Amino acid sequence: MARIYLYFCELADTIYMNWAKQDIILPDGMTVTAQAPVVISASRSTDIPAFYADWLVNRIKAGYVKWKNPFNGVPLYVSFDKARLIIFWSKNPKPLLQHLDFFNERIPNYYIQFTLNDYEKDGLEPGVPSVAERIDTFIRLSERLGPEKVIWRFDPLLLTDTIGVNELLEKIRGIGDRLKGYTEKLVFSFADISIYRKVQQNLRKQEVPYHEFDEHSMKELAAGLQELNRKWGFTLATCAERFPLDRYGVEHNSCIDEDLIIRLFHHDKELMDFMKVQVTLPDIFNPVMKVEKLRNNKDKGQRDFCGCMVSKDIGEYHTCPHLCTYCYANASQHSALANWERHKENPDFETIKGI
Repeated sequence: MARIYLYFCELADTIYMNWAKQDIILPDGMTVTAQAPVVISASRSTDIPAFYADWLVNRIKAGYVKWKNPFNGVPLYVSFDKARLIIFWSKNPKPLLQHLDFFNERIPNYYIQFTLNDYEKDGLEPGVPSVAERIDTFIRLSERLGPEKVIWRFDPLLLTDTIGVNELLEKIRGIGDRLKGYTEKLVFSFADISIYRKVQQNLRKQEVPYHEFDEHSMKELAAGLQELNRKWGFTLATCAERFPLDRYGVEHNSCIDEDLIIRLFHHDKELMDFMKVQVTLPDIFNPVMKVEKLRNNKDKGQRDFCGCMVSKDIGEYHTCPHLCTYCYANASQHSALANWERHKENPDFETIKGI
């Protein structure tokens, strides 16, 4: 499995991303060649906004970041010189609030994938703030950026001996009622525990009595969401799920969403040129904006049912101190905490881990 994933990571970097190359000068005077991506993901691999927001700001000021391949450890330099868009992923993006003016000036095109679950009483997300505090952060970000730029994720949906479909729907309802008017979309996914050995081991080690979703429970959950959504009016979408739920009004999601990017940032010619998108703005003769896509921008390095467009992720695995019991991105809680401590000892280093 790791070899297959590594192949796709390398394939994405060498062919599908095909980013421009740029020579950069390191602080010691050495010149190295860096990738210069246009679209940055920060990050699927760790929670940069929650724990590394200051680091990211300092790295953007420095002009580059050093990233290591998660499987072979080969280092890669990534320049921010051509970056036009950042997609943030976070369970607690509150630290971003103090940096919004900076991003508006330096890389003004961005939006946030905000994972806001309610496993507070279940102890499955020990490192995240309270649900109430995260809802407050969500609302504050939405009021600053607009509801279209803060996307709600309840991800993953996890079944246990004490959390059934009805309990999950109640958890979602409690958050959704508060977020009405503050977001346009709810994205969810069903926990795929069986395909991640480390996740299975961590759940068993912490004695979490988990259950896999089956076709019946997925349909039951989707039907319940459809009913709840009658009062919210969100777009409902699943993240990289094979099982179709169209009959319940659920779409396949694109987290790094080409259509949303065009809608929000079509004024950025450099970004549109990179995406090979031609936009004709409305006028008195044509009242609707016309979009012509001249290239398939799907990220071929992601899973088959992932709808994301191409991007460069700058996060690293085994660095998230949220310590969620179902996390696939940490080898262990010990490794994540050890890397977090190393980062704090050297917070301005060119890599997240501080080494």
